[in-house]
Amino acid sequence: MDFLVHITFTWPAGITPEEQQRLIAAEGQRARELGASGTLKRLWRIPGQRANWGIWHAADATELHTALASLPMFPHLVATVHPLAAHPNDPASWADQEVSR
Repeated sequence: MDFLVHITFTWPAGITPEEQQRLIAAEGQRARELGASGTLKRLWRIPGQRANWGIWHAADATELHTALASLPMFPHLVATVHPLAAHPNDPASWADQEVSR
């Protein structure tokens, strides 16, 4: 199942620059792992904000929560999750229909 996830992030008060850099590096590494496993399918940054939109794949909401909770920055983020379902008017499905004709 795919999910559209909006994440906003706020640095905690009093965090040191060294800890920020450690978290940034750890977050990047974990994102690469989630991407390699197929859990994190796409990710877009929102310019001028500490926020992103992503397409995540998980068997269900519980599995998605486990993946999100594995992010090193999880304690400092807010995630809004939108489950996605197929739409009959999705242009991507038209291409599939053309091929099967």
